[in-house]
Amino acid sequence: MRLTDEEKVMLDGYSGKAVQKAMQILVALGTIYDAECLIPVSSVQVAGVSYDNLGEAGLQFLEDMLAGGATTRVLTTLNPAGMDIENWQALDIDLNFAQQQMKVIDTFKRIGIIPTCTCTPYYSGNLPLFGQHIAWAESSAVCYANSVIGARTNREGGPAALAAALTGRTACFGMHLSKNRRPGITISLEINQHRIDINTSHWFGGLGKAIGEKLESIPGNLIPYIKGISHASGEALKSFCASLATYGGCALFYMEGITPEASLFKPPKPCMTVTSRDVESAIESLNNAGSPQIDFISLGCPHLSIREISRIAQLLDGKQVKKEFWITTSRQVKQLADLAGYTKIIEASGAKIAADTCCVVAPITDRFHVLATDSAKACFYARGKHRFSTVFKPFDDVVFEALNE
Repeated sequence: MRLTDEEKVMLDGYSGKAVQKAMQILVALGTIYDAECLIPVSSVQVAGVSYDNLGEAGLQFLEDMLAGGATTRVLTTLNPAGMDIENWQALDIDLNFAQQQMKVIDTFKRIGIIPTCTCTPYYSGNLPLFGQHIAWAESSAVCYANSVIGARTNREGGPAALAAALTGRTACFGMHLSKNRRPGITISLEINQHRIDINTSHWFGGLGKAIGEKLESIPGNLIPYIKGISHASGEALKSFCASLATYGGCALFYMEGITPEASLFKPPKPCMTVTSRDVESAIESLNNAGSPQIDFISLGCPHLSIREISRIAQLLDGKQVKKEFWITTSRQVKQLADLAGYTKIIEASGAKIAADTCCVVAPITDRFHVLATDSAKACFYARGKHRFSTVFKPFDDVVFEALNE
């Protein structure tokens, strides 16, 4: 792989041990994927933040990198942590876990990473421009950046993203190359548009699952070109990206008339049809419990926008929730909610705004049994990681569920 003189200096250890380790990681990745060179990146999003996932081994790796002189060269933000870093007691987080989680956050901060602790960095200051090369690790954000924004990133592993942050570079392969961003299959939607509320994360989550699972059954990891959606909100696309990445492993899709690069391509000839019934079946598959069993409710996977929090405040105003209800978002969006008065309304209802974390990465296994949510991604991890049953409902209905006895 071709390296510049500056990159050779980093690889030879003249910029410190941590940078040398970072370059070794990037060169190894580039060699595996036949990258011709490294390329500069404008920003990085690092995953692997929750102590529930990292454990002591992960924390030790970070501390070793810090001891080796690790410091960021480009704007770098963090994925969600395992708790609200300012109000973890309200979420009943164990003291020992909280102490270890704060060590993780402090180490990232000392490296120079901004502790945004969110899976929606584009809501919190890390918003790339169209065509920019970035190195992001969060799967839903990767899909959103590639598809909705038109930036270019692979789904980086945690160590690779950290390596990009320390060097300002990533290996030039995969989604960074135009030749690898061409659509390979047309997804033709045969749906009743009148039955769809295009602003529901619920329906778009079901659509992402339906398309993702069909793509998984086809060899070749084809990029889908989707026809048949007239318009979609940013929140709906956020949900779709999370679901498509979770159930189909997709880092990029095109949606005709909606995503910025779709007009650059003609729909590919290989075609697959997705019907209303396919989406309904996907939605039904995410329900394996009844409403009376629900003991945990969560909205915000991926993290909520200020518009979504405004809607929750409207629905909860003057009411009292009857069940544990987490509303997860970034601290930056929560600050907007504070200014708008939404936080006061929501907390007066008994619901909890949980900044910095979410129901996927928090240490909540064995604490609850049945989760109600509007997130197809949350359902996947609730079942697989936490062993919860799930009730999958539209956004407003999830809020109403929290108000039911």
